Amino acid sequence: MVQRPWRRTGLKPPAPAALGVLLALALLALARLPPPPHCSPHPLRATSPSTPWREVAAPLSRERAPRGRAPVSSTRLRHDQPPVRSRRQRRGAAGDAPPWLSNDDLQKMQLLASGQVVSKTRIPAHGQVLRVGLRAVGDAEGDSLLEKGCEDGHCGLIKRPGDLYEVLAFHLDRVLGLNRSLPTVARRFTSHLLPYSYTDGSLRPIVWWVPDLQHLEDANNDQNSCALGWLQYQEMLRPRGLTSVAGDASCSSIPRGEWSRLALFDFLLQVHDRLDRYCCGFQPDPSEPCMEEMLHEKCRNPAELVLVHILVRRSMPSRLVFIDNAGKPQHPEEKLNFRLLQGIDSFPAAAVATLRSGRLQSLLLESLHVDRELWESQGGAEGLRPLLRTIDRRARILLRHIQEHNLTVFEDSPC
Repeated sequence: MVQRPWRRTGLKPPAPAALGVLLALALLALARLPPPPHCSPHPLRATSPSTPWREVAAPLSRERAPRGRAPVSSTRLRHDQPPVRSRRQRRGAAGDAPPWLSNDDLQKMQLLASGQVVSKTRIPAHGQVLRVGLRAVGDAEGDSLLEKGCEDGHCGLIKRPGDLYEVLAFHLDRVLGLNRSLPTVARRFTSHLLPYSYTDGSLRPIVWWVPDLQHLEDANNDQNSCALGWLQYQEMLRPRGLTSVAGDASCSSIPRGEWSRLALFDFLLQVHDRLDRYCCGFQPDPSEPCMEEMLHEKCRNPAELVLVHILVRRSMPSRLVFIDNAGKPQHPEEKLNFRLLQGIDSFPAAAVATLRSGRLQSLLLESLHVDRELWESQGGAEGLRPLLRTIDRRARILLRHIQEHNLTVFEDSPC
């Protein structure tokens, strides 16, 4: 008969109770081990591009079928998730929201993403644009919105499917620390209050409606808070040039640093219809609105050129508000509009530091991941990278422009 090992050593077989104690100790030790590295709650960090660069970004307006559903994070916007209201609520098992998105941003984004449509209003002369009143999830006083209108900040502007780049623009603004654009999310609408073209399943951007945006009383120029011509604008950009400008007083109250933020932002997105609505800084295609409306011909006379979408809030008249930020991500690199930078001799230090860090693409991916609808419609990180590479190339061109012209940076408040 074969002897058991413990008999060879003179040991007695362990009692069943002792075996149970040993097993419990082993399980307790395993439970205290740290999780393996691949369990990190932040799956979207900086990654090296695996596909070659493209000269033109892929359009956002065409939705892409994702190869696999993106991992769900507690910081991503959900239709059944209440607004985030405190720093403690920002923290969870799946990690924090990106620090450049404030609690106020997250509350407004949640309202836009999941708020019930309770009213609608057409915006004159703006085609497929609707202003809607929104009732927040769990808001017992939502019926009062019909009486209050939009002065309480519970409204949004639904724009066209082709304006989805406004979502990218909002996240770019926050990543760079400019904080001048308005919270914007992508959303599909189902409300019976909306026309069928809004509820056909297409993805549209919805932008938070500013209650106290200041408009001129002139019906032909109501997209400005102040009247400002190109020559006046260039004069304002000169050192100590504010006092010599005889233009609108509300424009003169806007500090030079605001124009620097705007120029940097518009160059990266190639937003022409603000500082250069006449397309004087490049040779436009015949399909450009500035050509169809025969605005480009006015470039011969700078005195006739005016700026548009120069807006401020009545509560903050010295701070610009960036609207209509879709820009032209497909604008060819050989036609970049450097006129947008004309007269600007310094840029905000924090934004320039982010551009120089080499992390712009990864930061934008981390930020865009919060918007579930946009992220999944574009195929996640893989689908968004061509567009982000285009923005990144423009950032490198801007940095080269700053270096070649020996321009400076200035420290500025992020608020």
